[in-house]
Amino acid sequence: MKTVTLEQPGRFTLSDTAQPGAPGPNEVLVRVLTVGICGTDLHAFEGTQPFFNYPRILGHELAVEVMQAGESAGDFKPGDLCAVNPYVTCGECVACRRGRTNCCAKMCVIGVHADGGMRDRILLPAAQLYRCRKLAPRHIPLVETLGVGIHAVGRAQPQPGERAIVIGAGPIG
Repeated sequence: MKTVTLEQPGRFTLSDTAQPGAPGPNEVLVRVLTVGICGTDLHAFEGTQPFFNYPRILGHELAVEVMQAGESAGDFKPGDLCAVNPYVTCGECVACRRGRTNCCAKMCVIGVHADGGMRDRILLPAAQLYRCRKLAPRHIPLVETLGVGIHAVGRAQPQPGERAIVIGAGPIG
């Protein structure tokens, strides 16, 4: 399968790699349809991402199509289009138990800490997939950025009549 790997800052390679195996329990084998390019990816390419290891397959803003679901992976069916929540959390640390999964002590971000979606196919935890019935594949990667904005608004707890200013470029800003 075709895979794009960021070998080191400033250098991508396109290679043929092995297909993933069949999905295990709670996993789904998906075909990657669309990959969004994020500031995180740009910083990784520049070599300015402090918590980044090379080589790495980038890609955390993803539109995927279900190919096969493993045992106990929910009701995903081949052909389902999905967005991916790339933030894999443990569910057990103090932050997770308090509902602050964004502060998980064992956070693993697909495409940052673990290889991501810049390849034809990938195995993903079923819990990270969200079925998208109304969005085109070219729009699905924006679900991840929308989630970041929704989280920010939730943290701010705005009240009716309050004013806010949004500063920033790109889909989140």
